[in-house]
Amino acid sequence: MSSPLNSTPMRERLNNAGTAYVLWLGCLLQLYGLQRLYNGKVFTGLLWLCTFGLFGFGQLLDLILIPGMVDEYNAKVRASQGILPPGTAQPQPVIEQVVHQPEMVLPSSDNAQQTMLKLLKAAEARGGRISVTQGVLDTGAHFNEVEAILRSLLKTGYVEVTNDPETGVVMYEFREL
Repeated sequence: MSSPLNSTPMRERLNNAGTAYVLWLGCLLQLYGLQRLYNGKVFTGLLWLCTFGLFGFGQLLDLILIPGMVDEYNAKVRASQGILPPGTAQPQPVIEQVVHQPEMVLPSSDNAQQTMLKLLKAAEARGGRISVTQGVLDTGAHFNEVEAILRSLLKTGYVEVTNDPETGVVMYEFREL
């Protein structure tokens, strides 16, 4: 049975250097490496414990390294929780950058119509999504021409702009395909 206080998921807490320095003082009680265990460095923490802090040298070196260890541990915790470091601005979505760029004029030639048809077929073969580079490879047209066609389709609402979740590449998605 959970109480209302326990209804929110438990999040890992961030470490602080003060606590790590207090744990460093454990060496006075023959407990070497507690500061390393506290900062998630289990292997070296156990090594320090078994070797008297690498015969004292590692323990003394840790006086300098503790702030970096705490920062590294906290960065890992933030990354695992999807939290940006303090003072970091929220990234702007690429779609805003693409939509507000100057409009490109689409050539109305038969060649442009054939290129558009090739782009549609290439997008269909890729599950309805295509990048400018993939469009160039599949059509043989120049980058400017492929990008102009895709932007005109974006403006008319036939495609939407997204980013590939793994690479971040700008992808044009044909919802109807």
